[in-house]
Amino acid sequence: MHTSTATLPPRILLATSNPGKLREFSSLLAPLGVELVPQESLNIPAAEEPYPSFVENALAKARHAARASGLPALADDSGLCVEALDGAPGVRSARFAGENASDEDNNAQLLEAILACPADASRRAFYCCVLAFVRDADDPCPVISEGRWHGEITTIVRGSNGFGYDPLFYLPELQQTAAELDPAIKNVLSHRSLALTDMVQRLLRTLPVI
Repeated sequence: MHTSTATLPPRILLATSNPGKLREFSSLLAPLGVELVPQESLNIPAAEEPYPSFVENALAKARHAARASGLPALADDSGLCVEALDGAPGVRSARFAGENASDEDNNAQLLEAILACPADASRRAFYCCVLAFVRDADDPCPVISEGRWHGEITTIVRGSNGFGYDPLFYLPELQQTAAELDPAIKNVLSHRSLALTDMVQRLLRTLPVI
């Protein structure tokens, strides 16, 4: 039986300036010998994210980064989708409280929105991460993967790890919020981990064999 020896590119441009995402992706990819180059280290401005879906925004960011850097590029678009809010904040998760909102601002906005819902409204929610990888800006066959992490929204801010909505994203089976998890545990369970695991498997199947 033929065994593929395909390898991942040694350097991949990561199309984000979010330090939390860079930290998580670097931790997940470092064992595979991949160096992630953050786009801001090359003075590449953030791409526009005008689309209504995670996949369209992720692909736009990946193509933008590849075009500006000349490197293969990996981009994610991710966010929190809350059942009681009809899927909001969704693709606007980073900007839920405004264009320049901080994590604290967005969490406060989420709490306000949840507390305004009927008492019997569902608190179920999931984090969604869509990854897009392109070999170059005009790659006709981008590689797309998705991961979802299910939980519910608590109204008590808990934990100091993580970022984004992690202090409000409660995991009933662990009786902890995502911000209370040890980072190593989060890197196994999270939507980004699930999406990246799938992405690596897809890349090793589709990249040229060396």
